[in-house]
Amino acid sequence: MTTLGCALFATRWLQAPLYFGLVAAQGVYVYKFFNELWHLIHHVISGHADETHVMLAVLKLVDVVMIANLLIMVIVGGYETFVSRIGLQGHRDQPEWLSHVNSNVLKVKLATAIVGISSVHLLQMFVDVHHTPRHDLLWGTVIHMAFIASAAILAYMSGPMAAHEAKTRAVKDTGRTAVIPAQRDGGGGGGGAPAELSTGAEERIEAAGFPARKVLEMFDEAHLRAPEPQVITRLGKVDFVTRKANVVLLGGPGTGKTHLAVALGVRACQAGHRVLFATAAEWGARLAEAKAAGRLRKELARLDAYPVLVVDEVGYVPFEADVAHLLFQLVSHRYERGSLIVTGSRPLGRWDEVFGDSATASATVDRLAHHAEVVTLDADSYRTRRLEPDSTQVMGASDAGPATPF
Repeated sequence: MTTLGCALFATRWLQAPLYFGLVAAQGVYVYKFFNELWHLIHHVISGHADETHVMLAVLKLVDVVMIANLLIMVIVGGYETFVSRIGLQGHRDQPEWLSHVNSNVLKVKLATAIVGISSVHLLQMFVDVHHTPRHDLLWGTVIHMAFIASAAILAYMSGPMAAHEAKTRAVKDTGRTAVIPAQRDGGGGGGGAPAELSTGAEERIEAAGFPARKVLEMFDEAHLRAPEPQVITRLGKVDFVTRKANVVLLGGPGTGKTHLAVALGVRACQAGHRVLFATAAEWGARLAEAKAAGRLRKELARLDAYPVLVVDEVGYVPFEADVAHLLFQLVSHRYERGSLIVTGSRPLGRWDEVFGDSATASATVDRLAHHAEVVTLDADSYRTRRLEPDSTQVMGASDAGPATPF
């Protein structure tokens, strides 16, 4: 980027004081709300308020709240879109719409909010119809219908615009990443990036450290004997992240555990959550390094910034005692703080064979499985299924050796 371009881009910070001014306006509306509420309570207690007066006063309070909500939407969404990102990833109160907010979405939401406010104003006029001139009623209705029409037009226009942006991103992704068939358990390559991913989601996916791009749409459920397809569909909603629950995927080699773990991690990134992926051995090495440097607690606390951690390949190689204890500390620290997606080749009842100590294994499984969806994948190995049956028969015949002469 040129110096002139950098300077022009930096001028976006001139809008920051405007949003802080809207924060002050929010304070004014808070004052107005409690002022109106006090007058309503005073009139009710003194007996000077009839039903119509109470209804009008309540509608005024609703009107103030809706305008305050509109201000919040403009402050948060506008600042995020036009000035600078707000680092809310992983915050339990992060708005759902903030993960995919853009100027197009913001305009539609503002238009619908204005329609809501206009509806309340029009309702106030009809409630107090005996004291409202017909001229005001007529124009109030016309203006309200104009707001509805403009919101409908904006919503209609947002569809083609979003489709055009998605198509542009898809073209860029196709030129950057080769699309190959999905493989299981961390096989090389990845599926094509979904066209609807936002730039923020792409950055989260890149930062997650996935071994390859995997998506649920490319997961082959046809050869699964268990679980039922709806179980995977339910996991794909990634509701477990907001509940700070875990997902444990168990099964033999080649059954798709890593594919599912990565695909769920990608879905979590698309939903606005930060994700970090590593194998169990890599997590052990990372925590061991932090412990040796005397910063294990800080490292565990730093990982709290990631709502989802993926721990892959538990059970293939037994852990050393120190690594087993460190992984227990990771699971214990994450308990009811964040989500873990764990893949393992052995049933939970046999994890003492992996941890080398039944007490550590039992404590780890207890915390991991308490708030968890434990899914056992029952299927033939994906890699074995790819072998041609004819080639297997030929190999069997050739391995039999020459016939023994009589």
